[in-house]
Amino acid sequence: MGRAGAHGGPALGRVMPQAAQVRGADIRAFLLAFREKLAAQEAHLTALDAAIGDADHGSGMLRGANAVVAALPADGSPGALLKSAAMSFISKTGGASGPLYGTALLRAAAALPDQPQVTRPELQSALHAAYAGLVERGKAAPGDKTMLDAWKPALDALDAGKTWREAAGAAAQGAEATLPLVARKGRASYLGERSVGHLDPGAASSALLWAALADTLSGPLGEGPGPA
Repeated sequence: MGRAGAHGGPALGRVMPQAAQVRGADIRAFLLAFREKLAAQEAHLTALDAAIGDADHGSGMLRGANAVVAALPADGSPGALLKSAAMSFISKTGGASGPLYGTALLRAAAALPDQPQVTRPELQSALHAAYAGLVERGKAAPGDKTMLDAWKPALDALDAGKTWREAAGAAAQGAEATLPLVARKGRASYLGERSVGHLDPGAASSALLWAALADTLSGPLGEGPGPA
């Protein structure tokens, strides 16, 4: 099914500070920020999942994120830190979310060069690889009321030269746009038309992931270099 954008990689147009380097410390900060956002939204994610799933998305994701933080190396390359996080999500999250998030992070890690720093275009390409892993693992497509509905607009925004903050906003809008959709994948698909009117929990947690990326890799306004 290919990648999220209209083409296979980052756009060459209005790219913000894409030459900036992303260090292992930035990826560590992103993973810590994702954990904090999951902790703050655990009850909300659980409520979303209770409506159309098995009511464990919030607790499962937080359990996985806590394991990520506990096992995360103090330092390392961006790829090494993402691989560590992937293994924790796979082993501790449970349900469908663990394999999906784990696959995404593993694909991203494998796509990055084994260097202490990577460029933002390289990270963007790695996020495309993560998306491709989600498509392959979940056998889903945008519009199926899944986490892809948050990931695709975020990647499309980056490919259009938007900022990380704008990409996170697109992910949040994509998650909200699952409200009127009929679920075609996962446990929610068993509800058929009754899944209409409910947000997809995986899309909601994916929006938190993109928000954590934006918080870590953006300046105060979502443009400009990330942490020095």
